[in-house]
Amino acid sequence: MERPFIEPSRQTRQRKGVGMLDIKTGAPRVRPANPFLTPVQAGDFVKLSWRTLERMRQRGVGPPFRKHGRYVRYHIDDLEAWSEANIHTAVHETPPA
Repeated sequence: MERPFIEPSRQTRQRKGVGMLDIKTGAPRVRPANPFLTPVQAGDFVKLSWRTLERMRQRGVGPPFRKHGRYVRYHIDDLEAWSEANIHTAVHETPPA
């Protein structure tokens, strides 16, 4: 029996601890009406995994985040500002202070 074609943006998968998610997301689809993003959405927005963002939070580096109760949230403007602040023109360049 032939499997029906499923559009890639509609395919979902289970990630441990984060529920069902779209495989293909990215900045245009992630930018919701609500400016606060979950770690998974924030990771999709800046093209890092949610686990990398978690490690950055633990080390005190990375984009600013907020705690809404027990939930970690990233404001989309903070993500964009953090990304802009990390622009480099050379591999061995140190970021401006």
